[in-house]
Amino acid sequence: MKTDTIKSPAEAAEGTLFLGDDWFDPLEAGVRTRIRGFIEELLEAELEAALGRDRYERPRLAETGAGDESVVTAGHRHGHRERQLMGSFGPVTVRVPRARLETPDGKTAEWKNRTIPAYQRRTKKADALIAGAYLAGTNTRRVRRALAALFDGAVGKDTVSRVWRKVKGDWDAWNARSLKDEPVIRLILDGTAVRVRLDKKSTSISLLVALGVRQDGQKVLLAVKNMGGESEAAWRTLLDDLVNRGLKTPELVIVDGAAGLDKALAALWSDMPVQRCTVHKHRNLLAHAPDRLHDEISADYNDMIYAASKPEIEAKRKAFIRKWRVKCHAVAASLEEAGDKLFTFTRFPKSQWKSIRTSNAIERLHEEFKRRIKTQTVLPSAETAAMLFWALMASGQITMRKVDGWQSLAEKPSDQAIDLAA
Repeated sequence: MKTDTIKSPAEAAEGTLFLGDDWFDPLEAGVRTRIRGFIEELLEAELEAALGRDRYERPRLAETGAGDESVVTAGHRHGHRERQLMGSFGPVTVRVPRARLETPDGKTAEWKNRTIPAYQRRTKKADALIAGAYLAGTNTRRVRRALAALFDGAVGKDTVSRVWRKVKGDWDAWNARSLKDEPVIRLILDGTAVRVRLDKKSTSISLLVALGVRQDGQKVLLAVKNMGGESEAAWRTLLDDLVNRGLKTPELVIVDGAAGLDKALAALWSDMPVQRCTVHKHRNLLAHAPDRLHDEISADYNDMIYAASKPEIEAKRKAFIRKWRVKCHAVAASLEEAGDKLFTFTRFPKSQWKSIRTSNAIERLHEEFKRRIKTQTVLPSAETAAMLFWALMASGQITMRKVDGWQSLAEKPSDQAIDLAA
């Protein structure tokens, strides 16, 4: 019985795009035709080293021993088998030599080459290219089209999924690594929501992210955990994991002001200086007022937060509260709710104010992460979401620079908090 199949226009185009004399490259063709011979030469050289003699060479006579009996040094060949291999050079079929090697107990065992280990179908470079295309924001189905010309159409969405699963080993090692020797002096904590597939349904989860700042000012990703939300218990799970892996108590923590995170920090580090993100508080203030007042609130708030000195900030804060208690009491109450945690940055050298005031360091990572995954709409699983966030950093797709004012990080902050009297 004959079954007819119909390909979509995009799939049909994959096999015909960029064909013809205008796209033929004799250099590429010449290199690829020599790849098979080169790989087979590597395999033959490895086997000759294992046997202790060249191909067709008779076994050598024993240098010492009774009589002139020939002695087999390691074993014997017994044919070839074909193996399929895909690399950055494209798919190729090679003839792998076979041999039996003698064991100490007088028996023989099948020789296993190291050039193409058992069950390996792709080179590490090919896997890196596939994973890189996925990390660049291409979903599993589109990687086939993106790499069809390079791999001669040999990459499917299942291959991409298998390559991605290989990354899990590095992910597990990263999650278990010790933080004892990490010279982290500052923590930045924030979460973001992503949609993943759970129980065959699209579900929103939270990715909790911990970013550290080392003594030299370099930012480093410390942890990424997928949780059901940003509750106190969820944040405590992440913080306890950092402590259990040896993280030293930081000198400052920058947060977004979420209630669950505040409670978790208070339970773990009760005396820890905390800076609430001024951008998040700005959004809170606007949420308490009608739209027609937003521009005025923003102007007054920014004038206060970005004032040139600590005394000026104190004065503008008092003026802000007095004004907005009359115009819109909820706005003034929201600012007072933040207390001195909104102005912790004033205790540090002014060169560090920009990097301390907000949690923008993590917000930028969230934005880039969302940009990379927007083509996928829903990620396959909760763990995949956390792995993908980490892999974007580990692969160098996203890089982080030193914080502003890193030259003055060794200076001790002042013990005097801002005057809250209004």
